[in-house]
This record gives sequence, C-alpha cells and structure tokens, in this order.
Amino acid sequence: MNSISILGCGWLGKPLAKELVDLGHVVKGSTTSETKVNELSSMGVEPYLLTVDDLKEGKTDFLDSDVLVICVTPKKLAEVDELIHRIEQSNTEHVLFISSTSVYYDDEYIINELSHLKPTPLAKLEEEFRFNDNFSSTILRFGGLFGYERNPGNFFKEGKEIQNPDGVVNMIHQDDCIGIIAKIIKDQVWKTTLNACADSHPTRREFYTKMTQDAGHSKPEFDEDSEFSIKHVSSEKLKNTLSYEFKYPDLMEV
Repeated sequence: MNSISILGCGWLGKPLAKELVDLGHVVKGSTTSETKVNELSSMGVEPYLLTVDDLKEGKTDFLDSDVLVICVTPKKLAEVDELIHRIEQSNTEHVLFISSTSVYYDDEYIINELSHLKPTPLAKLEEEFRFNDNFSSTILRFGGLFGYERNPGNFFKEGKEIQNPDGVVNMIHQDDCIGIIAKIIKDQVWKTTLNACADSHPTRREFYTKMTQDAGHSKPEFDEDSEFSIKHVSSEKLKNTLSYEFKYPDLMEV
C-alpha cells in the first residue's frame, strides 16, 4: 500500500483516484472546484481544495506522500514548472508525470521512446523531472485520450474538415490510462519513460468516420489536399516492461 497524491482530479485524475482507493492505497486528491470536494470524499479520497500557488507557498501537506501523480492540463505547465522546487522540499519519493505523445515530431513513421522530440515546453518540463536527483520520476506519454464522456465522435464540429485523413491515430482509452498508472505504482517502475497508445492505429479517415457515426452524427468531411504524414507511436516498451495487456487494443472495436 502506498500513500498517493493526485494533482488534478479531472477527467483522468478523479476516476484514477477511485481506482487507487479501491486497490487499498491512501489517496489525496486535489481540485480547484468546491463542488468536487464532497465527491472526492465520498469515494474515500482525502480532498484538497487548492491551487498550484498554494502548493508553491507550502500551505498544505498535500505533497507529503510516497507517490505524486501529476495530471494537469497543458495550460498549467508553467505553474508545474514553478512547483518543482516545492516537490524537492517535500516527502515525495516518486513522481509520475503524465505527458503526451505530442512531444514527438509528426513526420517520423515508427516512434518509440528514443525518437527525437520537438523543442516544446512540455518536452523541456519532462527533462526537469527526469533529471531531478531529489526524487525518482517516470514520464508517461499518453496518446489521444478518449472514453466515456470524452467521445472522439464529438471532437470535430459539423462542416469542419479533418486534416491528414490517411495518417494514423494514436489513441488510448481512459480505462487503459488508469490500468497502466496503477501497474506502474504497483510494480514500482521508476526512472523510465513510456509511451502509451492502443495497439491498433487505424487511419484518421477510418477512425473518425466510425466514431462520428457511432455518436449519431453525419459522416465527417476530410481535407484531401492537406499534408500527409504518418506518426505511429509504439507502446512495445510499456507492454514488455509492465507485462500489460490493453483493455481496448483495437480502436475499431471500442
């Protein structure tokens, strides 16, 4: 059993918190929404109503856990950058930083964890966690997130053309995100970087046509003249390291 703090109990963090409680962990969950406090408490999560500024100023014991899982939206990355010094001063032993496969270039065919990264703020932030000697970190790069209320069939407005229709998608279901995070914590897999995408990589044309029609929308429109590229992200390292089998390996059968 671990004590785990989840920074950001939103679309991913809230169901993750519930799963970790069900597995017997002691879980703290942060939110900036007063309405979520009772919701987290009812799941057995110790709720913290706080902002990143509260953490930076050391106003709380939220960071005093064995594991810190950082689930924040990209717009908050600058705040997380400023937060690292506070994490260094806390009792946190391990950090699981949720990143994205968007750090990779779009023009490489098969991508693994050794592929070149774009010089983005997210890639820079990964480095600050990866090379920090005050705690051990694992970087988990998720593909496009979907599942439950986050339906890919609703990603594009009617009449909006989808770019690169013959390129492939790199997606992952919420249930697999949670399963992978739980396995990393259970197996104590630290000081590494892992890609996490479903096994199948249908074309954007195939995937979004199915998803929009499943959602009850008309067939999407595609920009046939848009630039073509294939970005196929491999999760082989993750599957081998964790002995993990995806719950939703085939995106066309979700």
